[in-house]
Amino acid sequence: MEQCNLTVVESNMSPSPSSYEYQPHVAPVVLMSICFLVGFPGNIAVLLLRPNFQHLSSLSQSLMLNLAFSDLLCLLILPLWIYSFLNSWTFGREVCKVVIYLIYCSVYGSQLTVTMLAVQRYLLVVRLKKFLQLGGKRLLVLLWLVAALLSIPALVFQQLVKHDNWSECMRVYCSDARHVTALLTESVVGFILLFVMAFAYIQVRRKVNQSAFFNNPQTNRLVTSIIVTSFVLWVPYLTVNVLNVIAYSLNNKNLMNFFNTPWAIVVAATFVNSCLNPLLYAFASYKMHQTPTTNNAAAVTTEEELQE
Repeated sequence: MEQCNLTVVESNMSPSPSSYEYQPHVAPVVLMSICFLVGFPGNIAVLLLRPNFQHLSSLSQSLMLNLAFSDLLCLLILPLWIYSFLNSWTFGREVCKVVIYLIYCSVYGSQLTVTMLAVQRYLLVVRLKKFLQLGGKRLLVLLWLVAALLSIPALVFQQLVKHDNWSECMRVYCSDARHVTALLTESVVGFILLFVMAFAYIQVRRKVNQSAFFNNPQTNRLVTSIIVTSFVLWVPYLTVNVLNVIAYSLNNKNLMNFFNTPWAIVVAATFVNSCLNPLLYAFASYKMHQTPTTNNAAAVTTEEELQE
């Protein structure tokens, strides 16, 4: 590893897990454990059962399945992260890099999928146009390619750092300038995706309120709930990123420490998004079965006609 002054980004853990310094990490561990126990089987069920997907167009179904897959991939790696919080990182430097890269790929894949879902809904409902001529498979390949490219900084800067008998898998930089650049880039990408989600959501809601576009409102509610949930859960993470950029730009150590304090909890909270989506599917599926079959069929026809 390059010899330089290390700027820790991903971890606030102390060199040794003393009870006083380790206590703040109990909450993230509990939160991530709940996310795994709920979200892992939930996303598997979504991939196998495809609840209420028959009421969506082929492109919407592809995006929904891709969202479940990316959430499943993210949650699949959580046990390693939970173990490292409790027992130090014992899997080596290469695994450290691969794990964090896969987490970032899955997170970006999830965010890009939700963004594409919002854009697709906007074009379908507001513009009455087909999304793109790429096709579902080509769109997903392009989406994962972008996610893989955006995740490269995590692969490059993630390192295994040892403090006596305690090892951490964390992102390290040789200068504050690189730290700020990485945080700013991640924040800009994140806020662009959130802006697109918010714009598409607002426009769709206006259109739906003006006319009874879909005979089955549960489909719209499902997509809306996924977009809103993703937006709400990612705003705190990106906000802390921006505040850290300000702190490092001002070279204020007190602000750096203050904004780094909630970091572990904020990061853990982003995993909630991956475990909530299956619950949203299940709820929408239950509500869908409460509506008349004729209305459901009409809703399918409306969406498929617009996609042709």
